[in-house]
Amino acid sequence: MEQSQLLAHCGSSKITREELKVIPTPAGSATHQPLSHFEIVGALVETLSFRQISVVREEYAVSGDGMKMFGVLDLETTFDGCRFSVGVRNSNDKSMRLALTVGYRVLVCDNMAFHGDFTPVLAKHTKHMSLVDILSVGVDRMQRNFEPMRKQVEEWKGTRLPDDTAKLVIYRAFVEGKLDAPKPWPGAFMTSISTLGSRSSHHEQCGACPTRSRVRSRTSTQSLSSRQPRRSRRSSIWPQLPPIDRIKSVRLL
Repeated sequence: MEQSQLLAHCGSSKITREELKVIPTPAGSATHQPLSHFEIVGALVETLSFRQISVVREEYAVSGDGMKMFGVLDLETTFDGCRFSVGVRNSNDKSMRLALTVGYRVLVCDNMAFHGDFTPVLAKHTKHMSLVDILSVGVDRMQRNFEPMRKQVEEWKGTRLPDDTAKLVIYRAFVEGKLDAPKPWPGAFMTSISTLGSRSSHHEQCGACPTRSRVRSRTSTQSLSSRQPRRSRRSSIWPQLPPIDRIKSVRLL
């Protein structure tokens, strides 16, 4: 059964829920209201329990200064080998908003990756912010989307495609771009290639760096000059004089 993932590799460390208690909460201001990480998790678990949704696994991580918190909670609600999970993150340094994401594929990372199938909560730390109200509305929205997500997975499982049809769909989606699907990396790769080409043409025009054609012409010129006998600088400056026997026969005026 696929579970949620919490990655902490950018200066954060994983801790338990009880260890969240010792992390201090900074003082607020007239426009910003910091929230305790421990209180957020406690209010979330309590709101879920009011709706008969229990947590079977939880994991948390905090940044080195304790200002940012990341967490994932695996719920008891399952269907067809899948389990719903909730991702949560919070910051008290105004770097990001309080957010919840839910789905059967949840990824939370301290590099700000925050992926789920549905995001019911995305709230700023304003002065008049009510944590209980925000979580109550968010959990209600989350619970209402359980059934649509379950039906979507069942529809995907019930869909069967022949090999030729599957290949055609993949080709149209990623090559021709006719389907509503994310663009693959070759598009970005070709864009970068064209960008590099335009840069190289610009450099060729302004002479900033030699291009392949310039190098080839320079190489061919050097090879041609190596085959011809070298002339001295004097011969290139002064005109060629006639032989001495012809000079004697010239009549002076």
